[in-house]
Amino acid sequence: MSVNTTHPEYDTSLPAWLRARDVIGGEDAVKAAGEKYLPRLEQQTDQEYDAYRARAAFFNATARTADGYLGLLFRRPPFIKVTEGGHGLGKAMGVFINDADMMGTSLANYARNVAREVIDVGRAGSLIDWEDGSENRVYASLYRVENILNWRVERSNGRNVLTLLVLHETVRRVGDGGKDEFETEIGEQIRVLRLTDDRGQMTGDGEQMGTRITRPSGRMCQVEIWRPKEKRERQNKAEWERVETRTLLRLGRPLPMIPFVFHGASHAMPDVDRLPLGDVIAVNLDHYRLHADYRHGMHFTALPTAWVSGFDKEATLRNGSSTAWVTETAGATAGFLEYTGQGLGTFERAMDRDERLMAILGARLLENQKRVGEAAEAIELKQSGENSILGALANSVGMSLTHVLRWAHWWNSTEAMPDDVSNEQVVIELNTDYSTRGLSAQEIAAVVQAWQNGALSRDSMLDIFRRGEVLPEGRTNEEEVKLIAIGKPEVESPQKPSSGM
Repeated sequence: MSVNTTHPEYDTSLPAWLRARDVIGGEDAVKAAGEKYLPRLEQQTDQEYDAYRARAAFFNATARTADGYLGLLFRRPPFIKVTEGGHGLGKAMGVFINDADMMGTSLANYARNVAREVIDVGRAGSLIDWEDGSENRVYASLYRVENILNWRVERSNGRNVLTLLVLHETVRRVGDGGKDEFETEIGEQIRVLRLTDDRGQMTGDGEQMGTRITRPSGRMCQVEIWRPKEKRERQNKAEWERVETRTLLRLGRPLPMIPFVFHGASHAMPDVDRLPLGDVIAVNLDHYRLHADYRHGMHFTALPTAWVSGFDKEATLRNGSSTAWVTETAGATAGFLEYTGQGLGTFERAMDRDERLMAILGARLLENQKRVGEAAEAIELKQSGENSILGALANSVGMSLTHVLRWAHWWNSTEAMPDDVSNEQVVIELNTDYSTRGLSAQEIAAVVQAWQNGALSRDSMLDIFRRGEVLPEGRTNEEEVKLIAIGKPEVESPQKPSSGM
């Protein structure tokens, strides 16, 4: 098999991923796909089909839904806890939070990019590596689902272990070697990460046949870089050659695991997850096809068509208020043909039905809001389905991003394995409160009373106020306490009565 061989689940899911990319990409991407999403009518020529497609409008409810979900997830900044301080580990984690991918992306924005990929196609991945050059630091690289070509998971020592990962990468090289310095070459390469034993053999069946490992200390992660060979004449299929092989090291010792984290809508496992917006995408494309037929029918039926009877066939008849049709033929007549059927009404009702379905499936932003007031509890109950989907997605992405933080912490610490890093040391949580209703005066009073009675700590009370949008997000608990002390009114002590003489 070639190094670019793809996993069976990849082959099965790729059409759905590409369809999601096109739909979220908008009208230009959908129309560029041609008959993939809009079949040609019977006996329609290329010119007629181009006009048929051009008349249609793509109502992108899917992208609006994805934007709405992402906005709700990050309506509040994610909660991030890492080791802090002026020592080496604290400084390293501070650098990682400010620039997670060595491209200037903060960890909060990196989390937003991950969530966007998961919402769109249900899957992404992060490779955590160490830059041992000028910066000498840990960083993460986000891989889109189309670039995670192959993977293998095996059972070892009572747990599932990722033993093979194949990633497709785009390489950009600025002109060098006498080439134009303003020219950028775009190439491709494949990165293969293998989990081998201490003799360089695969932990299971693979290209390098060997025995399975029996002890965790014998594992080592090797990286191979493959690039396409120059094509020869009459060669249709590209061939790949290995140009680099190295062993990933940490503190002078080989990595015992492949430093990669999968992100999914409901779990962080290598198994392919379903698309969160798959049903919305299907209805959205059906709406596009219906609108194409609707506009096609309007084009041929909405404009009145003139007709005559008893006029000279050689006569030139022009339409217009300043033109009169005259004939000497007895009984000649003229008129206009106008559409009076109910066919277009069927398309209108079908499109309305699709729009209602998209609203039910997740596009709440497309619904016409009621003019009358609704109780906050009724609105929250109405949106409970979307909240549950978003809540599961937020928890899954938060869990996988916490794994990324564990890897980053582990690269800079002395724990034996990344799993030894606990949630007490690092954690990231996305927003799961999608209600726009803040705390009421009664609720604030109840929280304060619980704190006064010793049922809540001060920090818990302030965190509740922050989630309830009483306190601003950027202010820490310590800063709030200081502000309370500064703004607290002074109580004057009673003066002693002066003794009169």
